[in-house]
Amino acid sequence: MSRPPLPPFDEQTAIQKIRLAEDGWNSRDPEKVALAYTEDCPWRNRAEFIRGREEIVQLLTRKWTRELDYRLIKELWAFTDNRIAVRFAYEFHDDSGQWFRAYGNENWEFEADGLMRRRIASINEHAIAAEDRLFHWPLGRRPDDHAGLSELGL
Repeated sequence: MSRPPLPPFDEQTAIQKIRLAEDGWNSRDPEKVALAYTEDCPWRNRAEFIRGREEIVQLLTRKWTRELDYRLIKELWAFTDNRIAVRFAYEFHDDSGQWFRAYGNENWEFEADGLMRRRIASINEHAIAAEDRLFHWPLGRRPDDHAGLSELGL
């Protein structure tokens, strides 16, 4: 299986890879998202350390069960041959209706076939008022004309 764009990355292909990842995460489909990673891909996600697609599916299922109306934007920070650094923000609410915005950075490393072989994420979040939300598109893929993180001042 191949997941283009493939390394080595240039700026354009790194941005394409990031947008494909963002689209996948905005689908909130754990099985679909997990297919972008190698079978044994290790993750550090906050303080949780997992390995492999099965554990990725479990983590994402838990995540999107409690993070409701999840919307994510990712943006390129830096890239090299087979690595991409990403910054991101996402908004969600919990089952009590409290909204949150999370911010983070991810470091990605890819195999030659375009599958991610390592993901390291640092994430923090804070409560926001509903009127302070910035991500208002319908659930699913962020529209192409919606502002990115830099345009939103995040």
